[in-house]
Amino acid sequence: MAGETDLKKLLATMAPELRPGIHVFATLPPNAPVPGSLEPVMLFREREGTTVIVLEEKAKAVRLETVFRCRMLTLNIHSSLEAVGFLAAITTRLAAAGMGVNPVSAFYHDHLFVPADRAEEAIAILEKLTEENRL
Repeated sequence: MAGETDLKKLLATMAPELRPGIHVFATLPPNAPVPGSLEPVMLFREREGTTVIVLEEKAKAVRLETVFRCRMLTLNIHSSLEAVGFLAAITTRLAAAGMGVNPVSAFYHDHLFVPADRAEEAIAILEKLTEENRL
């Protein structure tokens, strides 16, 4: 089940979707178990600890120290993990607006974590990028 690799098609059909809830980033000590109630949307193990991206209320419930209140945007196109330039085009456009973004690529889709208070602006920027690539 190969994903799309054509950059123009990816940008023209990415259909960004703002997901519900406020997410946050947190870290757990190396080899510490992840509390089952957290239900992270992303988990990544590094030497220094395990990074989790979770809904803010779940993190608060287990008293995790968190950073980066953000919203999750899903790009609704099955992008190939080998696609070249897709996230670069997107992050460059968001950077031009002075917006930080933390992208996560999963098997089927790419997801962007943008500042919570700028999520609607990010959607508008991505929709404009999509429109420009449909011409």
